[in-house]
Amino acid sequence: MGILDVGDSGITSIGNGSGKASSSLRLFAKIGYRVAMISRGPDHLNKLVSKINNAGGEAEAFPISDYTTSTIRSAFTSMKSRFPSSTSPLRVAVFNAAYGTWKPFLDVTDDEVRESLDTNILAAFAFSKEVLLEFTKLEMEDPSEGGQGGERTLIFTGATAALRGNATTSVLAMGKFGVRTLAQSLAKEFGKQNIHVAQSIMDGGIITDRTRAHQNDPSWENNADRCLDPDSIAKSYLYPVQQDSSAWTWELDLRPAYEQW
Repeated sequence: MGILDVGDSGITSIGNGSGKASSSLRLFAKIGYRVAMISRGPDHLNKLVSKINNAGGEAEAFPISDYTTSTIRSAFTSMKSRFPSSTSPLRVAVFNAAYGTWKPFLDVTDDEVRESLDTNILAAFAFSKEVLLEFTKLEMEDPSEGGQGGERTLIFTGATAALRGNATTSVLAMGKFGVRTLAQSLAKEFGKQNIHVAQSIMDGGIITDRTRAHQNDPSWENNADRCLDPDSIAKSYLYPVQQDSSAWTWELDLRPAYEQW
């Protein structure tokens, strides 16, 4: 659900383990972060943990059954028990969870709207609240870092639907609009505490096992101008984490050169 980097640690929703979240986790682990992963897919989650640990990193899985606020808070309790803030303070968190359906508005059901709001809005709220509680605790408990608490970055993964709605995207757009404005509000409120909150817009097809299965053109993923490479996205997520506070990025807009959305 995010790349929660706990101390030298982290989180992310990884889907089936072939997309941007898993690439980000592997990159952060490679440069020395411990990573804590929250996701609804325990099988793929455990496989990724094994890959990271076998490669010399340190990762821990925290599988969940749903993205309700109570479940997310429970996952954080388990994570903090495994990675106490006294020895592994939370440094970086990425919220990747999303839900959307693409259909004419009059065909949209109450349950689909409810799931969009639960996954995109309530889950983002619960996740960011737990993260910011840890970030502000770090500031109070570590005055040796100049009162700034050190590196503390919260990133939300967005979509083009966060900027404009389109035919058949009403369910996704209402959720992603909400996440973007939440991120912007948090950036304004917590920036003065040297907490960096950023949003990333994804515009284009991301190379995953799922998108490969839906492509009629087998050369699609070999053309860097036509698709988003998860490893390139991971590098872009590292960028705001390493930025100096005199020039923070609030929003990244990532898209392939031949984007036509």
